[in-house]
Amino acid sequence: MLRLTRPGWPGNLLAVVAGALTTLALAPYDIWPLALLAVGVFYAGLRELSPRQALWRGWCFGFGLFGAGTSWIYVSIHTYGDASVLLAGFLMLAFTAAIAWFFALPAWLWARWIRRNEAPLADALAFAALWVGQEAFRGWFLTGFPWLYSGYSQLDGPLAGLAPLGGIWLISFTLALTAALLYNARRVLKAGRKGFIAAGAVLLVGPWVAGIALKHHAWTSPAGEPLTVAAVQGNIEQSMKWDPAQVDAQLALYRDLSFRSKRVDLLVWPETAVPVLKESAEGYLAMMGRFAADRHSALITGVPIRQVVNNEKRYYNGITVTGEGDGTYLKQKLVPFGEYVPLQELLRGLIDFFNLPMSDFARGPADQPLLQAKGYQIAPFICYEVVYPEFAASLSARSDLLLTISNDTWFGTSIGPLQHLQMAQMRALEAGRWMIRATNNGVTGLINPFGEITTRIPQFEQGILYGEVVPMHELTPYLHWRSWPLIILCGLLFGWALLASRIAKTV
Repeated sequence: MLRLTRPGWPGNLLAVVAGALTTLALAPYDIWPLALLAVGVFYAGLRELSPRQALWRGWCFGFGLFGAGTSWIYVSIHTYGDASVLLAGFLMLAFTAAIAWFFALPAWLWARWIRRNEAPLADALAFAALWVGQEAFRGWFLTGFPWLYSGYSQLDGPLAGLAPLGGIWLISFTLALTAALLYNARRVLKAGRKGFIAAGAVLLVGPWVAGIALKHHAWTSPAGEPLTVAAVQGNIEQSMKWDPAQVDAQLALYRDLSFRSKRVDLLVWPETAVPVLKESAEGYLAMMGRFAADRHSALITGVPIRQVVNNEKRYYNGITVTGEGDGTYLKQKLVPFGEYVPLQELLRGLIDFFNLPMSDFARGPADQPLLQAKGYQIAPFICYEVVYPEFAASLSARSDLLLTISNDTWFGTSIGPLQHLQMAQMRALEAGRWMIRATNNGVTGLINPFGEITTRIPQFEQGILYGEVVPMHELTPYLHWRSWPLIILCGLLFGWALLASRIAKTV
């Protein structure tokens, strides 16, 4: 093992394997100790490397992580983008190679400026700060790709209780700190200093004890009586979704399923369940609104929306509420290539993947009001938006209830939809609020404030999910403080490590 953590291809190969193992720690496999092992291998592998060697070691880890964990991108490109096997494979490899730099650059930074092999406790703390820094950075840079965070492995693990306290990044920090401390344990014990050993023990054990003790702790409380919910899963094939000849059939399907549904407080349809512009479906939506109002229900549905802004027509992926509710929401976090095409002047027309239906959406404004239904405030997230921790927290803090609608048909039978579901569960846990999740072909379900799915219907089946959700008020510590305490801590640790490194070089 020691040889594999030194410079050369054996260590780089181990880094690729360790990155790929992270996928098994996440949904649908959920072997959470593998996340700890993967981070530990990454940390150990950087111990003896020069900055340049660390750069490539980090890239190998990232290539393994994203190559295995985002394999569903191949499905989107090949199956729904109509690219050949070779072209889809090439684009997938190119994407993986590019995004692997999110780990390469922090590894270089670690070896160049931050690493402190002579101070194992300080080194472990600085590494944990760096790990959180790279996760946060890739959730922001160029609109972000906040997928495959190591902390998601703990949704059903011992550290789940930390999520309402400090969010997903507090869990990731703890995993990285634990991995580094375990690797350094022999050196800490060898030092023989009681205070040193005691501090290491507290840092190692304390967060895990807190995570276990706080699991299922109720940070929020009911704001009213339970609301009954019916979420419709249409299971419409992606090849039919935007076919003009199939529009009437799709509208009839959601109408008829809703007419046959039980009376509920909230009737929810998935993302773009209405596959035409809202202005073209006004009559249909008005009819469904009267149906919902007659039953004292609120109908919430996804629908594309066109607006004129500064004499320019703009198209949005939206949600609208009718019946006993009100509000329209325009999606803010767009999926690259799925909802907008970067460098579209160059890419559009090259292959069908760059001309996918509804891939020219505009970004909704940041100051939108929440949706209202049955007298409660609902925080809406369309598809990809639910994977952004801080963005989700900003809306959740103003809400009584969470809602996410999606069309995960793009992922086919891959692991993508189940990873997406896991992230939605984490958002409910962080916020201490119930979440309704309605999708075109699964997974449609209800998630309680502890991140647990209370009821769901199978993927790839048409049906209606029934259940109850409870509006909640009060804020979890994470919604109140967000990630600022952790950001300040990581900043101090970085500053400490950089200052100590500079002093050491001048001595």
